[in-house]
Amino acid sequence: CDWSSDVCSSDLRVMRILLFGRNGQVGWELQRALQPLGELRALDRSDGDLLNHAGLRATVHAFRPDIIVNATAYTAVDKAEAEPDLARAVNSDGPRVLAEAAQEIGACLIHYSTDYVFDGEKNGAYVESDATNPVSVYGRTKLEGEIAIAQTGAAHLIFRTSWVYAARAQNFMRTMLRLMHDREELRVVADQFGAPTSARLIADVTAQVLARMTANARSAADGARERGGIFHLTAAGQTNWFEYACYIRDHKPDARRKLERLLAIPASEYPTPAKRPSNSVLLTDKLCAAWGIHLPHWTESLSLCLAELP
Repeated sequence: CDWSSDVCSSDLRVMRILLFGRNGQVGWELQRALQPLGELRALDRSDGDLLNHAGLRATVHAFRPDIIVNATAYTAVDKAEAEPDLARAVNSDGPRVLAEAAQEIGACLIHYSTDYVFDGEKNGAYVESDATNPVSVYGRTKLEGEIAIAQTGAAHLIFRTSWVYAARAQNFMRTMLRLMHDREELRVVADQFGAPTSARLIADVTAQVLARMTANARSAADGARERGGIFHLTAAGQTNWFEYACYIRDHKPDARRKLERLLAIPASEYPTPAKRPSNSVLLTDKLCAAWGIHLPHWTESLSLCLAELP
């Protein structure tokens, strides 16, 4: 190989990445974060519908990626209680088909799961090996997706995350900003705990892990078989929804046009169709140790996101 020339004579193959869910919170950020890693093809529902199993297999076999990244999910937690079949089709059946297709072509599947696989009753942060016990349709279908992927035998990494937000799409941060602009008083739950985690952080960590996983492996699938599995991926620290809302109020003062009172309430005063875990804190030591990752405190990423908003 003549390193002084523009073209190396070695046959260096560019890694191919197939991303599903490009228009979601995490998928949007993944488009940016994954581009330096190789040839990226990003799909939305129009050309990568998880309900179209034949279409999924055909797409995977046509593109023949080294890595499949699934950032698609049914995330309407309360609505899922009335649409369990649809939630299961997107959160479990679709990922199973992607995993089967990955196994067929020797690719690695990256998939995102949730803190809702736990019941929230543990005293302390959850580790990856803790017993799961989801208390909602959404949580059950996401757990079923984890199990279905593992049962295919495909090389995979599953990142469980929580309280995801971004500058786009629907999430707690954006809802609070809208309500603070329109209402004089807000009542926010103060006895559910977790770590607000930005979609950008999730995407950046995913890219870092993939780069390190493939650096010395013969293939992405080999790297995932050696070092893959389930990892918890959230920002550092913990808070509750009320404190989270207070941080938004205090660090985006121009957004609270009408807000005068922000009140803390128990979850019992804010009933929802789907039960939420009271403890959504996930321990991330396994991820950090395995891949040399540093996860910033949740306030750091949130401050950056708020600063970018108009």
